[in-house]
Amino acid sequence: MNRSNSGANLPTLRSHNAALVLDLLRAAGERGISRIELAGRTGLTPQAVSKITARLRDEGLAAEAGHRASTGGKPRTVLRLVPDAGHAVGLHLDRDELTVVLVDLAGTVAASRTAPLDLGAPADVVLGAAAGAVAAVRGDGALPVLGVGVAVPGPLDHRGGVLHRVTGFPQWDGYPLRDALAARTGLPVVIDKDTNAAALGLALQAPAPVDFAYLHLGTGLGSGLVLGGAVHRGARTGAGEFGHQTVQLDGAPCSCGGRGCIEALCLAAVDRGDIAEAARVLGTGAANLVGLLDIDRVVLGGRTVAADPDAYVRGVRAVLGERARRDGTDGAPVPVVASGRGDRPVAEGAAQLILAPLFGRVGGADTDPGGGASAGRRPGPAAEPAERAERAERG
Repeated sequence: MNRSNSGANLPTLRSHNAALVLDLLRAAGERGISRIELAGRTGLTPQAVSKITARLRDEGLAAEAGHRASTGGKPRTVLRLVPDAGHAVGLHLDRDELTVVLVDLAGTVAASRTAPLDLGAPADVVLGAAAGAVAAVRGDGALPVLGVGVAVPGPLDHRGGVLHRVTGFPQWDGYPLRDALAARTGLPVVIDKDTNAAALGLALQAPAPVDFAYLHLGTGLGSGLVLGGAVHRGARTGAGEFGHQTVQLDGAPCSCGGRGCIEALCLAAVDRGDIAEAARVLGTGAANLVGLLDIDRVVLGGRTVAADPDAYVRGVRAVLGERARRDGTDGAPVPVVASGRGDRPVAEGAAQLILAPLFGRVGGADTDPGGGASAGRRPGPAAEPAERAERAERG
């Protein structure tokens, strides 16, 4: 996401090159990929690829996966990623529930856990529940864990790791969640909005870059935006406050303090069991977003959508189709799909806040866990193998 697919044979870009090779190993899966193919896809010289892969093997991040017939000469050695060489914890703190997952380098979930949570409880109680959930999925601690990605409702500052006035829970304003959880767990921590984390995870699964909006309907309503191949957070992590666009000036009060917000109208329809109306309201907001950003796709997710995904997809599609016909776009609205699996994509996306930068995917949070901003860096311990490879190449 949001990065060149070709390497560069320059000393200043050696870390980039190592991440690029590691990402191609990840994408190749168990089948693996040869050094010749790595050189061809990155534009790096075979010698540079050999040095990088040697260091990755020394660090246990890559291994041989057999041989492949060559068009001339000896068979090519195939390399693959070693998924269990590193893991990341993804933690979703929702208003009434927490979900935690442990994923390996390939993104496969190795352990998961869901438990009730009261986000309105004292901070120390919530922090204890979060730290306990992290410890639970880590088990005996034998597996190498690179860090914890945390997804929470916004607004927040993802660079500083500080929560702001979380909608409905203003007592969190100014709370340094990242540093507090890092102190409790002893691991690097990155935080982001729940919708941004889900959008990141979904974008990494896409076979090709696509601009889309992820609309999450659960205990609240928000969006994550992927534009130009990267998660769009805005200068203050404020992008994607989808649920608090006013669509009815004299409408019902919203928990944010406004009136007639799409979140308030949508959740009110859900509460009275009118799913068709909830989907129509959601579709109205989606149509506004599509018209504003000209995106390629709308993805629906969250527990409420998961309860009746067909109804929500059908309702949102109907509104977008109506808008497309009115706008004269040949009746071809953007595709609408449901992500499925309820809130799980949020927790899994949170883990990618840690893993994505390891593979040079700068769509991950541009945050140095426990410190300042560092766009594109691999966070915490995950940086060490590639950086050592870089130093070895220089030497």
